[in-house]
Amino acid sequence: MKLIKAMLTVLTVTILSSACTKVEVPVENELTPDNFPKNEAQFLLASGSAYAKFRDQFATTYWQLQSLSSDEAILPTRGSNWFDGGRYQQLHYHTWTPDNPQIAGVWSWGFSTISSCNQILSLFEQAPDSESKLNIAAEIKTLRALSFYLMMDLYGNIPLTTKFGDPNLPQTQSRKDVFAFIEKEVKEALPRLSEVTDKSTYGRPTKFAAYALLAKLYLNAEVYTGTERNNDAVAMCDLLIKSGKFSLAADYAGIFKADNGPGTTEFIFAVPYDNVQAQGQRFTWYNLHYALSAKYGLPWRISGPTSTLPEFYANFDSKTDVRNNVWLTGKQFDNSGKPITISTTKKGLDASYTGDDGATQIQWQLEFSPQVTLTNVQNFDVGSDVLGSAKGIRNNKYAPDAAAATNNGSNDVPVFRYADILLMKAEAILRGAAPTNGQTALSLVNDLRTIRKAENFNTISLDELLRERAREMNWEAWRRNDLIRFGKFEGSWGYKTDQNSYKRIFPVPSSERILNPNLKQNTGY
Repeated sequence: MKLIKAMLTVLTVTILSSACTKVEVPVENELTPDNFPKNEAQFLLASGSAYAKFRDQFATTYWQLQSLSSDEAILPTRGSNWFDGGRYQQLHYHTWTPDNPQIAGVWSWGFSTISSCNQILSLFEQAPDSESKLNIAAEIKTLRALSFYLMMDLYGNIPLTTKFGDPNLPQTQSRKDVFAFIEKEVKEALPRLSEVTDKSTYGRPTKFAAYALLAKLYLNAEVYTGTERNNDAVAMCDLLIKSGKFSLAADYAGIFKADNGPGTTEFIFAVPYDNVQAQGQRFTWYNLHYALSAKYGLPWRISGPTSTLPEFYANFDSKTDVRNNVWLTGKQFDNSGKPITISTTKKGLDASYTGDDGATQIQWQLEFSPQVTLTNVQNFDVGSDVLGSAKGIRNNKYAPDAAAATNNGSNDVPVFRYADILLMKAEAILRGAAPTNGQTALSLVNDLRTIRKAENFNTISLDELLRERAREMNWEAWRRNDLIRFGKFEGSWGYKTDQNSYKRIFPVPSSERILNPNLKQNTGY
């Protein structure tokens, strides 16, 4: 059983509504002057709603917004399923509008998390002063800063809502001002954040999570503010590297298994999931294929709409690289080496079959094809036949949780990971930062490639570094962020040809602007 399940499920503060501009609703259980928390364990339990809210959509809707808008992943219609009004089609084509439900859902998720943090901090202010109160408040402020960062990254100019119960509707703030707020907030919280990195702090922001957040902020500073901060990014990475608290894992696959957790040496900050008590991680359900259920011992049916694109899979070009193993491609076999077959008909296998014997029963070996070809372009549909269900190479990075009775997995999902720190430092150096501690961009990348069993490079360029990030960081919700920073988000992949640079940020949802007329729409929408 993983740590902080109780904290993630106990909601001791008022339940918040789904968006920052909506009115809070009263509930029966909330803190009062008679039951204010008094010790660290009580303050931690009182903060549980913020972590539960952050966990809720991180591995689903938030991941979809970051990854389906990139070359990393595609979620097409498969027969009559998953069209959902074209929401995923819009993410692929970059034709989204302010009415897209995924865009509205992530806005609601992010600002609900922020509102939850604000309420907790407001209640803490009324509790008697103590070291525990100040320390846990620093953690909540860091979680709030992270949430602001994710919203700023996605939506650009956003409201800075920091007071719970403020009757005034918030105004849109510039991305530059939000950047400055996040930097100040994290730096002020740092002295009270823990340096302990064991199960007692797992899933909560530590000093090292704060350093990682600042490193990510500074590496993207030119995108966010117009001014590069690459030396500052290196400085934050060095604080993590010199701490000696983290190391590259020898077993890449093990980082993402269902039993990962506090012992994972690469996790700087991760979102804990549990298939019963902390649900919301459904990568197996989204990524794999229904015919694989028996192989992985799953008692429920996989839906499997999501795959990668050939352009992204092309980054995996080293035959010895263990990171290749996250992909399922070609013919599939069970654990004993026996072909996995599907009982169907010739017509059921291929709807375009025109022979007279279309009703003839056949056994077809499951085979994932790299191309995601559409049979109905308007509906973004790959077809309702068996071949359609097997189009696209599948990601199996978050290995199926055989202990799960439902489609929820217990694999914790990293937000910040040590390998990312090494790659960020390498990139900052390539972009002009001064090398430190005898580490160069090339040596940092080769250190990573060595442990991943890939051939070392003789030279390293920004383009190759982006490809290395694809190999290492796939399915960790950073691909859109990377493509924008590297000037590649306007490129073409799959069926997407849109080159409008204003799509680097998403629109403010129409529903939120109706509730709050003070919110300004982003340019182009």
